[in-house]
Amino acid sequence: MAVHEKKESFKEHNDRGSILLAFYFVLTLLIPNLVLLYTEPYSIWSAEASLFIPMGFYLMWSAVLKRSGIMIWLAFPLVVLAAFQIVLLYLFGKGVIAVDMFLNLVTTNPGEAMELLDNLIPGVASVFILYLPLLTLGVVSIRSKKSPVLSDGFRKRRRQWAAGIAVVGCGCMAMAYLSDTQHDKSEHDVTSEANTAQYSVLDALYPVNAFYNLYLAVKRNNASIHYKDASANFHFEAQATHPEDSCEVYVMVIGETARAMNFSLYGYQRDTNPRLSTTTGLVTFSDVTTQSNTTHKSVPMLLSQASATDFERLFHEKGILQAYREAGFHTVFLSNQRPNHSFIDFLGEQADQWLFLKTGDANQAGRELAGATSKDGNYYDADLLPILDKILNQKRKKEFIVLHTYGSHFNYMERYPREMAHFLPDTHCEAKQENRPDLINAYDNTIRYTDFVLSGVIERLRKHGGMSAMLYTSDHGENIFDDAHKLFLHASPRASEYELRVPFLVWTSQSFRLLLPEVSRALSANSHKQAQSSRSAFHTMLNIGGISTRYMQTHMSLASMQYQPAPLLYLNDHNEAIPQAECGF
Repeated sequence: MAVHEKKESFKEHNDRGSILLAFYFVLTLLIPNLVLLYTEPYSIWSAEASLFIPMGFYLMWSAVLKRSGIMIWLAFPLVVLAAFQIVLLYLFGKGVIAVDMFLNLVTTNPGEAMELLDNLIPGVASVFILYLPLLTLGVVSIRSKKSPVLSDGFRKRRRQWAAGIAVVGCGCMAMAYLSDTQHDKSEHDVTSEANTAQYSVLDALYPVNAFYNLYLAVKRNNASIHYKDASANFHFEAQATHPEDSCEVYVMVIGETARAMNFSLYGYQRDTNPRLSTTTGLVTFSDVTTQSNTTHKSVPMLLSQASATDFERLFHEKGILQAYREAGFHTVFLSNQRPNHSFIDFLGEQADQWLFLKTGDANQAGRELAGATSKDGNYYDADLLPILDKILNQKRKKEFIVLHTYGSHFNYMERYPREMAHFLPDTHCEAKQENRPDLINAYDNTIRYTDFVLSGVIERLRKHGGMSAMLYTSDHGENIFDDAHKLFLHASPRASEYELRVPFLVWTSQSFRLLLPEVSRALSANSHKQAQSSRSAFHTMLNIGGISTRYMQTHMSLASMQYQPAPLLYLNDHNEAIPQAECGF
């Protein structure tokens, strides 16, 4: 009798352990849903649906098998997704895992990733605390011969609970659809995001929305893989309109993560532009925003005619380097970033010479430039200047150069040499709000260093002589714990003003201004007009260089008196052009 009672007690103990493990599994997977309830603009019905439907599914899943460990590891993709979601919530404070976030995993190089993870310790640590014990206990449950199991009775009851909760969730979902439909009928004239957004499972139900975004990311990545074949037969049929005997050099500098409000050229109280502020021939465009807060979208839009309204043309058309090349210019693409098999690479490799400084990746002609500078350790943007010298020393009649810089990308203090650290202290760089003073100092140092690099480009063009010009803009801005939203970095699910307002500068040489006064007048006349870099940079650069092609639109060029401002748009995560006002700032 005593032995029987002991066995029953042991069995009960094991059952209890398995039950606790099953509940632990459900709770940890539900954490993203619980946080999203507070961060997302859900209606009461959509909020309840977003909680009860996943809860019902997780409960049902946890009761499929007797051994909780097997059930946990079969759900490993859900665990990984939940961990990723928690880190992003820590970083941005809101938003589900976006398509762009999945694509960033493909296009972000390991060095950038490690710099970021090293400074997101609390977010990463919370993931390990939550999910590492779960997975470990799952392994123990699978491998132990005496591992606890779930009784048939408990599993049956749990399936009943799960079904009931799921039914309630589906009822809430139906009410969410119904209420949004009625709301749309009664308030169809209201244009705010909160009032026009209709309920959609693919947008509002985690983890369905995350898996849908993953599907879209895979689809886009596959399309980009076939880009070279899709664009092989595309031609701009471009021609040069400036005199054949004119000596011309045009440089397009693409910055990284530079926001306009930290440039003293734009009224910032700190002197972050000591050199550019005294440069003659420089036109500062005062009201420019980008159409994307992600590098893998914004840079291709700068280098091509794609914009928020027609982004899909990027998948089958070539870019600005090809246009200049067809017009008889020698073209060069120099990058201080790593290649990542994205459209940035594809468009850059359309140049006669291309080189990625950090890795040495280059075509045969580009390798001739690689010897201009070489060193161990970190490359700074100024390391591009000796290579620029080598190009200009070739004394070609027609030259077009694109410089893709590393600019102000986090970790900020790694973007400039220590001897150029002007604002101090700048060493506390962990992603915490209490470190904001140091982060701002380091970030402002990157802007001041950009000022140094751009002035170096201008000085070289001035010394080279002839008709020359430089266009500079950044792909997007940056959040640095600026307001109550407590956002940090860029690529947030809903873009902020700090991410979208970017600098846009054009410098022209004295010869250029004398020979093309109409272009100079247009640049000055348009400098205070509202503009979007993603829409105008391509056309402005072609206009400056006198490149004629049916694809060049003068009403989009800031170098044309025909320039016309257009409604401000933003390319959202699903590649839809939406009013910029819907970003929420």
